[in-house]
Amino acid sequence: MTAISGLSALRDHVRSSWRILLKEITAFGLIGLISLAIDLSLYNLLAPHGWLKAKGVSTVVATVFAYFGNRHLSFSHRARTSIGRETSFFFAINMVALAFAELVLALFAYPLNQRDDHLVMNVVNLVTIGIGTIFRFWSYKRFVFQHPDRVHSPDVDLDEELAE
Repeated sequence: MTAISGLSALRDHVRSSWRILLKEITAFGLIGLISLAIDLSLYNLLAPHGWLKAKGVSTVVATVFAYFGNRHLSFSHRARTSIGRETSFFFAINMVALAFAELVLALFAYPLNQRDDHLVMNVVNLVTIGIGTIFRFWSYKRFVFQHPDRVHSPDVDLDEELAE
């Protein structure tokens, strides 16, 4: 009887974990699509002022929207640490993704001399957004919006883990 109840508990855990992951991915995707629309619109609107300036502004505006959307929708069920910690990590992660995008865009705009080709610059922008999205989803779950067990467990020292 104990093995049956153990299997039942495991099945329930997997089922609830899968539902939570599906909710996170779906909400993250919805927020991401809206952020993408903001990013691409501003990027193309500001492109005449320079691709790199346009990318910086479009990313900052999309990131502010994404923070509130992810905090209140995608990862609303996760444990809360201090708002200062959350926002610091969130924006630091996004600045890493922005730095990567800016470097790749600069490579295409200057050494490869593609800055006059709007199609190339938009494709490069989309590719960097795609790579950045994968990085951000993993990073948000790992560092920003943590699992309640990791925040409240007496065996987990978050400061020590983050220093590693």
